[in-house]
Amino acid sequence: MDAPPELPAFEPTPAQRSAAARIMARCDELAALSSLPDGVYRSYLTKEHARCNARVSGWLEDAGLAAWQDAAGNLCGRLAAPGPGPHRTLLLGSHLDTVRNAGKYDGILGVLLALEAMAALRAAGEALPFHVDLLGFGDEEGARFGTTLLGSRAVAGSWEPAWFDLRDGDGTTLGDALAAFGCDPANIGRASRAGEDLVGYLEVHIEQGPVLEDNNQPLGVVPSIAGARRFRVRVSGRAGHAGTVPMNMRQDALVAAAGAVHLVERIAERFEIVATVGQLRCYPGAPNVIPGDCEFSVDIRAGRDRTRDLAVEALQDEIGRLTASRGMRVSWEETHRATAVECASWLQRVLEDAVLALGLSPVSIVSGAGHDAMSLAPITDVGMLFVRCAGGISHHPAEAVTEEDVAAALAALELTLRALAAREGEENP
Repeated sequence: MDAPPELPAFEPTPAQRSAAARIMARCDELAALSSLPDGVYRSYLTKEHARCNARVSGWLEDAGLAAWQDAAGNLCGRLAAPGPGPHRTLLLGSHLDTVRNAGKYDGILGVLLALEAMAALRAAGEALPFHVDLLGFGDEEGARFGTTLLGSRAVAGSWEPAWFDLRDGDGTTLGDALAAFGCDPANIGRASRAGEDLVGYLEVHIEQGPVLEDNNQPLGVVPSIAGARRFRVRVSGRAGHAGTVPMNMRQDALVAAAGAVHLVERIAERFEIVATVGQLRCYPGAPNVIPGDCEFSVDIRAGRDRTRDLAVEALQDEIGRLTASRGMRVSWEETHRATAVECASWLQRVLEDAVLALGLSPVSIVSGAGHDAMSLAPITDVGMLFVRCAGGISHHPAEAVTEEDVAAALAALELTLRALAAREGEENP
């Protein structure tokens, strides 16, 4: 089937073209702040993180915006509302950390788009009835300490004291890393924005998937962020000599596990969700021994928790029948669970209207990846705008966006801020 035709190209203003080119150049500049000599890697509370915060802070100040670092090491900026207040606050942001051997745009693009939108409004002298705060989260990926969303969870007021004892690969605790970064662990609660009068939180992010490219559209609106569950599954059979046990008398755990992996794919298709087996190991792992045990991972995600959980139940039931029919045992250990997050319907409409106003068609895309918006959903309404990325590739050096799509995202974000200002004025005259 042919791809749907693309609508007439959006035509950015000269200022938006210039800003998009600046964003692309700055993404290149931040990519050089890496602990790898030949790749991009910037993890939480490292010297590369500090240099990145300082660089973006300088850009905020160059644009006439306030800049500071919060108690969790997140970079913050503000376009202040005029007058004495009190004023509500709109949060914009994404993350500045990366996975190992990353691309240039995951997280970083959203931070720089927010910065440019705030700078454009200030340069135009447009007064908004609320503060606009930029949040460049220091840790979303969890690459250093193994627990994701540390930056945004501090802002949401959901920091767990036990995290101070997490250790990186060199044995450094998170508490010690915070202190070395200039943050007092005892003051981590000061990063929280919970309880503040917030308008909402908006995040622009590359899609990290192929749907926008397949639809020939640069921008998508996210209705929800998928909830994920992960398991470690172990199939136990009986090891034996590869040359002496007849085929009809074997209890080969790897053969049963292979059937189970196929069931993961079938169940995902049946429930119209996504599921992945990313790891598989067999024991004892010798070429001349029938595997007696096999262990594999299952990552299963859906936009609605109920759908995901029904799929898990079906998968456990069918894999149980498969292994029992071969005289084997199966055990499941849940290693991760994240609740699905619904984006606020009113923010979805505002974002969709902005995209439509540009002559583009907003594609609705459930996010299968986790984002900082998940952390902030308990304290305020959240919305997300996706930007097309080449081939849907992310977490890889080949990650790419076009300057034209960045300009479209910037224009949509500017329109969204103006629409939110108008809405605020109507609700609070």
